Amino acid sequence: MSNQVTRSRASRGTFPAYQAGAGWNALLPSRVAHTQAPVARSFDVIVIGAGFTGLAAARRVAELRPDATVLVIDATTVGNGSAGRNSGFLINLPHNTGMGGHGSPVEVARKQIHLYDLGLKWLHELVTTYGIDCGWNPVGKYHAAATPDGEQRLRDTLAQYREWGVTYRELSRDALRSEIGTDYYGYGYHSNNNVFVQPAALVRGLADSLPANVRLWENEPVMSLDGTGPFTVTTATTQLRAGQVIVANNGFASKLGLARDRVFTIYTYAAMTPALSADELAKLGPAAEWGVIPANRLGTTLRKTLGGRFVVRSAYSYEKERPLGDVNAMLTDAYQRRYPQMASHKFEHVWGGVTALTRNGALYFGEVRQGLFASLGCNGAGVLKGSMFGKLLGEMACGQQSPELADALGFERPTWLPPEPIRRVAIVSAIQYQKHRAGLER
Repeated sequence: MSNQVTRSRASRGTFPAYQAGAGWNALLPSRVAHTQAPVARSFDVIVIGAGFTGLAAARRVAELRPDATVLVIDATTVGNGSAGRNSGFLINLPHNTGMGGHGSPVEVARKQIHLYDLGLKWLHELVTTYGIDCGWNPVGKYHAAATPDGEQRLRDTLAQYREWGVTYRELSRDALRSEIGTDYYGYGYHSNNNVFVQPAALVRGLADSLPANVRLWENEPVMSLDGTGPFTVTTATTQLRAGQVIVANNGFASKLGLARDRVFTIYTYAAMTPALSADELAKLGPAAEWGVIPANRLGTTLRKTLGGRFVVRSAYSYEKERPLGDVNAMLTDAYQRRYPQMASHKFEHVWGGVTALTRNGALYFGEVRQGLFASLGCNGAGVLKGSMFGKLLGEMACGQQSPELADALGFERPTWLPPEPIRRVAIVSAIQYQKHRAGLER
């Protein structure tokens, strides 16, 4: 992979500035962020981004090189950044996240499944070893369709599942009503290939259990990245140097000069109810926890949580957050249409979160040039995918080789994106088309 690193002195735009805190993070006890600047100004490795990818890369480098000095820098407080704003699904299957849709040949899919299985095992070991209380719950997930087009999409997915050797259970409208409390969907299926987590709790636990030779610096935006090794990393308050740099800030890497013609950022939105009474929870089906993935990528994701709340996630906007009042109204409508029987459709927390997409759903992964590594474009599946590919990126930075790393480097690469303003027109048009096509899946 080759990409020239250019200098950027922009005072804003290298990190997300959210309108509201992450709902998941608001449920947790207050955490004291690591905001004190490091005394040292030179490190062996600097990791930009303390999400799942960056933390995994830093951990693996520190494990393989225990004498190395590693610094992880993040523009926000861990747990309140993008990593703590997702829906908390750890799906260990290839996930169709390309703007135009993409499929996986059987052998490629099986390699991906193998990587995700390894990543899931690794994460579970960390959660167990360090006692990370993140509600780890391996109960699988539902996929549900409200339209004939959506049903056909799900049936096409099941044809892939059969090729991959993945088991599933098909569900009629009546069966879905019995299990998730709504007759909104006419067809669906359940597979065991998912673990639920409280995402803010998980990322905070991973950050707070890093090896001793890793220093975490929060609330310190990186403004520019320069040099050819050693590299100069300019933050809001100082300049640092490093022999190696790992970039794991997803779509905002483009503001530092990386992957500008491959990766773009999208905001998506979620809302969470207050804790519901036992009677209200019973209206959402008998299981203590479940989640629904929509049949259309711009459809609505649902999750009933172990903590007795209900989460609704839907919609995209290009590179800018929508007003939260509009978001609240949109998500309330999605909730009401699916569960009109609820006593209230009020939300306690409403928030946006940024994710990075590529045109064909492929990950921007590897050594950009000597000493500079990146894993970008999680395409909406960042918890498990980010963790595993971050781990592999850390191994790559340490000169390690493995069949899994070879597989990761052999996957499809992100395709070219046109420059602005053509890019904006193309992406916004694609979003509008998918919204129209989604129909009742929204």
